[in-house]
Amino acid sequence: MTTVTSQEAARELLREFPVADGHNDLPWALRAQVRYDLDARDIAADQSAHLHTDIPRLRAGGVGAQYWSVYVRTDSPSPVADTLEQIDCVRQLLTRHPEDLRPALTAADMEAARAEGRIASLMGAEGGHSIANSLGTLRGLYELGVRYLTLTHNDNVDWADSATDEPEAGGLTAFGREVVREMNRLGMLVDLSHVAATTMRDALDASSAPVIFSHSSARAVCDHPRNIPDDVLERLPANGGVAMVTFVPKFVLQAAVDWTAAADENMRAHGFHPLDTTAPAMKVHRAFEERRPRPVATVSTVADHLDHMRETAGIDHLGIGGDYDGTAFTPDGLADVAGYPNLLAELLDRGWSKADLAKLTWKNAVRVLDAAEGVARGLQATRSPSNATIESLDAPAG
Repeated sequence: MTTVTSQEAARELLREFPVADGHNDLPWALRAQVRYDLDARDIAADQSAHLHTDIPRLRAGGVGAQYWSVYVRTDSPSPVADTLEQIDCVRQLLTRHPEDLRPALTAADMEAARAEGRIASLMGAEGGHSIANSLGTLRGLYELGVRYLTLTHNDNVDWADSATDEPEAGGLTAFGREVVREMNRLGMLVDLSHVAATTMRDALDASSAPVIFSHSSARAVCDHPRNIPDDVLERLPANGGVAMVTFVPKFVLQAAVDWTAAADENMRAHGFHPLDTTAPAMKVHRAFEERRPRPVATVSTVADHLDHMRETAGIDHLGIGGDYDGTAFTPDGLADVAGYPNLLAELLDRGWSKADLAKLTWKNAVRVLDAAEGVARGLQATRSPSNATIESLDAPAG
């Protein structure tokens, strides 16, 4: 009698229900490393010397849908133009690799890609600074294919507080709530990764559609402000939303939090942004790591978060958002996009059922986008596009 290993079972499941990953920063890595020279980083070939992501490893990892992040830095003098360049990068990738990557705007598109054996390619804008306080710009990004907006990145925006900045708005301002309502009307998912817990709660109060966390883990397991508090996880069943666990070691391993703070300070001392993953910056990172070895997260570390999130939010509200090519370090066993079977094998060993894993990898991500589309159809029948401005809604009293 042949015994099927957990790895074999994981790969078999992924053939039917592949990973729909919530967040991959490949477009930013292509911008930072080669200024969008896609010949210099041809993802049809092995790019493991430079990137976490290429098509062979996406295939090996069982990825069936990917939200490509069209992130730009918060200190950009031209965030809208930079976001458009990121969108253009994704479109160029889709044009270059039509046999593997399928453009996707809807849940039905995701299912069509799965049926064809292609990777559904969606886009998410990471940070409200990309709309420059303009609901018209928000609508423009939606028309160009962006299907979620992360309300903040690492810094506050004028209408929402970030998890990693000093509180200013106390959550969402009146204009911030209007952004959420307009996203609901469009069918654009409200992404609460990176935002302060106060912003999470305000957005859940304001949203009539399910929300997502495109790449966040559990604060009860690792006490980092980028993670999701239990009271917010407990609200996901009523909202219908999905929390997509991330793999970033400094968000999943408590011992890595202090180490990362010191590593970030070292980067700044050498004139680099802490999130810089270019070759010169990584040389500084690695030299620091040689002097002070970093705590190493593992597949088990990530699985601990998923166990807690399943207990707190329920299996219908979990997903995966690895944040590949947006982090300098990755856990052992999850080095790149080929690693997803290792996580599923670990969960199988912990007693997760195949039905649970199918929801984690695929079904929940498709359902939440489909639900947002349904809410949008209802709202568009009764509500016109909002032309509110931040000045009109957030003007000081008096």
